[in-house]
Amino acid sequence: MSQLEVTLPDGNRLVVPAGTTPLQVAEGISPRLAEAAIVARVNGQLFDLTRPLEGDATLEILTAKNPEALEVYRHSTAHLLAAAVLELFPETQLGIGPPTETGFFYDFLRPTPFTPEDLEKIEQRMWEIQARNLPYERVLTAKQEGLRKYADQKMKIELISEKADEVFSEYTLGPHFIDFCRGPHVPSTARLKAFKLLSIAGAYWKGDEKNQQLQRIYGTAFFSKKELDEYLHKLEEARKRDHRKLGKELDLFSVQDLAGPGLIYFHPRGGTVRKLLEDWMRDQYVARGYSLVYTPHVVRRDLFKVSGHANFYAENMFTPMELDDAEYQLKPMNCPGHILIYADRQRSYRDLPVRLGELGTVYRYERSGVMHGLLRVRGFTQDDAHIFCTPQQIEDEVVACLEFARDVLHTFGFDRYEAELSTWDGGASGKYDGEAGQWELAETALQKAVDRLGWRVKVMPDEAAFYGPKIDVKLVDAIGRLWQLSTVQFDFTLPRRFDLKYIGEDGHAHQPLMVHRALFGSVERFFGILLEHYAGAFPVWLAPEQVVVLPITDRQIPYARQVKERLVKAGLRAGVDERNEKVNAKIREAQLMKVPFMLVVGAREAQEGTVSVRNRKHGDQGVSTLEEFLQRISSLVETKAPSE
Repeated sequence: MSQLEVTLPDGNRLVVPAGTTPLQVAEGISPRLAEAAIVARVNGQLFDLTRPLEGDATLEILTAKNPEALEVYRHSTAHLLAAAVLELFPETQLGIGPPTETGFFYDFLRPTPFTPEDLEKIEQRMWEIQARNLPYERVLTAKQEGLRKYADQKMKIELISEKADEVFSEYTLGPHFIDFCRGPHVPSTARLKAFKLLSIAGAYWKGDEKNQQLQRIYGTAFFSKKELDEYLHKLEEARKRDHRKLGKELDLFSVQDLAGPGLIYFHPRGGTVRKLLEDWMRDQYVARGYSLVYTPHVVRRDLFKVSGHANFYAENMFTPMELDDAEYQLKPMNCPGHILIYADRQRSYRDLPVRLGELGTVYRYERSGVMHGLLRVRGFTQDDAHIFCTPQQIEDEVVACLEFARDVLHTFGFDRYEAELSTWDGGASGKYDGEAGQWELAETALQKAVDRLGWRVKVMPDEAAFYGPKIDVKLVDAIGRLWQLSTVQFDFTLPRRFDLKYIGEDGHAHQPLMVHRALFGSVERFFGILLEHYAGAFPVWLAPEQVVVLPITDRQIPYARQVKERLVKAGLRAGVDERNEKVNAKIREAQLMKVPFMLVVGAREAQEGTVSVRNRKHGDQGVSTLEEFLQRISSLVETKAPSE
């Protein structure tokens, strides 16, 4: 074949010589397009710009505007990292180096640990290689030849044995680097304009802690230095807001080595904030027609065999314990307990919907390497509720849950959020319970609910829970990060497994539908998100200590105590700093603890019955009567203002 026909996205057709590359097509269309090109899409598949076309094809040139282009760009930067490591440390063996949502990483096997100084050297060498404008060259290799070539590299042998076709692709980058890789890649290192190495961490081969431990180098890459600088600024801001750091500095919570990882100890100040969160949620339960229930932490394992969790969720459950009469299990979720409460007596259609709510603590096994402060733990408390209703009620109940989720976000100061609808795979994998008709009913009900609210929802295929589809709500925090928060899940499986019934208007028994719903997600995780969102400076209504009174000298301590008593009587959380320190030191301490208001009292204030008001954000607010200050702060508390 001497000529090929190329069909462009706009429908235009080009006739080009056999062996033409996508980059050459781009150059023929526009030099600017060729300069901006990152990768091509050929017949629906990503394709190197420099790889010759193999026949008639549809062709799309991808630039920085396409999300897939950024993945390829970052994958190529990961190869650049590996090439730099091999030039500097040739004894190193390569693991894998994929792109990620925020950058890339590469895993290395090396007897000597990398140091921060090594990281600087590696990044410098990456820029040197980038300046050489080395091509990413695709090489085809027979599988048996590849196995011989990598005979002394156990990880590569394993990958090739498991994943390679009889003829597979490798990519070279200069004289020292060649790696088994499906590609594609950018044409050359000169295309990589903005990248940064970030950190070194340990990682197990294939993520399995039974395998050899490797060294993982993380980095990030963007199409422009401006984007990179913005991301690095965001990272720095995130470091300042790290809830683990703030939790220690503000004396809110801790994880105790003696007790074990992933188990949170809330200190008095953190306990105050947690109580406020939980009290607000319980009050909302009652106001919205939920009944509060409490269920045990440990139950017979048989309960989870009936629910199906013992099969579908076993890897996330702690090892059962043998007691006198049976195996018992720390509960990984609250829903089976709520089902038992529903089933404890006969229900009529007049009783439905039944809404049972609990702030229930559950326990799930997490590997030690994935636990992360308050965000990923082994013991946590869910604001869990389960709604049992008729098919006619289901849509209204889901709408009410989503409105509740929206109110949670607004109350705690989150104005932006996104929603995702997770669906099943049509039954292809066998990992989902239920029949096609039930899934269609459930997914349709959830879609109608979000449509009624006017929400834009992103559909996530094959991401449902095993017992039904769900809607996840993700908030956007103060620095633009997405956090998974609320979830509303449809369930037709557990009512069937537990043979739940209600007596319908026709006098016959019917099976109710069930909705699982958690809006904080977990109290611990929500606490951590709030802590980072507000950088530790909780809104006045949530602050563990709302006011601290600062006497200038010991002579004003009696008056300071009177002021505090008046504040406490008004329902505020207040204290007096009676230390024998200068007032500026007391102010500095209160600022570090992020107390919203400081009331400085000296001889003049004591004589006139006033207070000198300082705000943690705005500084000196002038002199005020105590009643004027009380009116001001009470308004902030009552309205749950996100800032003062």
